[in-house]
Amino acid sequence: MKEVWSGADPLLAAHLREVLEDAGIRTLLRNEYLSGGAGELPPTETWPQLLVLEDDDAERAGTLLAAALAPSVQRSPWRCARCGERHEAQFAACWRCGAEREVRTDT
Repeated sequence: MKEVWSGADPLLAAHLREVLEDAGIRTLLRNEYLSGGAGELPPTETWPQLLVLEDDDAERAGTLLAAALAPSVQRSPWRCARCGERHEAQFAACWRCGAEREVRTDT
């Protein structure tokens, strides 16, 4: 077994475990319920630890985790092609008319 990630966020730990499990990498999540011990134990000792069961999977797991943790591409605000309403980047559909955001692929 090899540790491939450790951090303070138990929700992120569970998400990263799912990323690896979906890729066929068997994992173990240690300290999943130990956060209640913070204060009695050093904080970093209570952090969830994600381990791969097979040492040979560690390098591939590291690549998958790096991709999962990479910052997402920043998108620009957009204007609805149907009604002209302006929207912030995080919205995928127009709140006014319901039209889906058009994704352009310039090649």
